[in-house]
Amino acid sequence: MIDLSNYTAAIFDMDGLLIDSEPLWQDAEIATYAQYDVPVTRELCRATAGRRIDEVLSLWHDRFDWQGPTVEQMVERVLAEVTRLILDRGEALPGVHRTMRALHGAGLKLAIASSSPPALIEAVVAKLALADFLEMTHSGMHEVRGKPDPAVFLTTARKLGVEPGRCLVFEDAPAGVAAGKAAGMTVIAVPSVFEPDEPGIQAADRIVTSLPEFVARRSG
Repeated sequence: MIDLSNYTAAIFDMDGLLIDSEPLWQDAEIATYAQYDVPVTRELCRATAGRRIDEVLSLWHDRFDWQGPTVEQMVERVLAEVTRLILDRGEALPGVHRTMRALHGAGLKLAIASSSPPALIEAVVAKLALADFLEMTHSGMHEVRGKPDPAVFLTTARKLGVEPGRCLVFEDAPAGVAAGKAAGMTVIAVPSVFEPDEPGIQAADRIVTSLPEFVARRSG
């Protein structure tokens, strides 16, 4: 059981943890590249879940010997489509508000540290009505490297005024788990598109099947 008295802050990933957006990211990426007959698949999308979209698309451009629009242009197109899908179809995953309310009530500072761009983070915070719980949000797009590099979490902790060792991190993907661990934080894995026995998920300090399970363990 996690003793919350040992922590000052809780930092949440966003996609696949707070909002059921990973399938929507896949839809947007596949549809955008299909226009150019590039065989992006759900398996490719799954393997890169949690990573920054510009880094993912750079990998694909290299892999498929891309001769079409630039990475920057494709990023804009994917982001426009995924934002449309999230605002239209995205829903909070179970236990999001209950978990944030419990941690906020315990006196922890709450933040989102996501690989998504700032505008998309803002849209999700507004759609899910999370602003009252949060001290801040931070995008990995502002860092030199995205997850699994720990920069996004370390910057978030610094801006919160909290030592990394006093931070809980909630993540759903191996890249995020690795980033949180590299930052020296305690990581709670809540896998969505990955299986709990995935080695990258197993590296977390705790694994729960859902945010409600974490809250239940805390109150049980």
